[in-house]
Amino acid sequence: MMPGFRVMWLMVMFDLPVTEKEQRKEATQFRNRLLDLGFEMIQFSVYMRFCSGQSKVMTYEKRIESFLPENGKVQIITFTDKQYTLIRSFVGQSKSVSKKAPEQFALF
Repeated sequence: MMPGFRVMWLMVMFDLPVTEKEQRKEATQFRNRLLDLGFEMIQFSVYMRFCSGQSKVMTYEKRIESFLPENGKVQIITFTDKQYTLIRSFVGQSKSVSKKAPEQFALF
């Protein structure tokens, strides 16, 4: 397993207009493209993905930039796996256990 400061998490947060039918379609396409890239929905407009390093983060950032919606706000945040373990999540008044980074497979 790689050290926790070298592996990264990529978070995409967005606020897209959805008042018109075409805007809803564009917002849905944006969400679907994030899912196609392996992102997981954390909240309705917050998606995250594990990356094996900074070069992967930059690759995904470029891919996301290539299909940004015409309107709305999209923010991309990166943080280390060590920082990810500090996330505290609550569902109602119950605290949920922090997720661990996915295991890495070595292919020879």
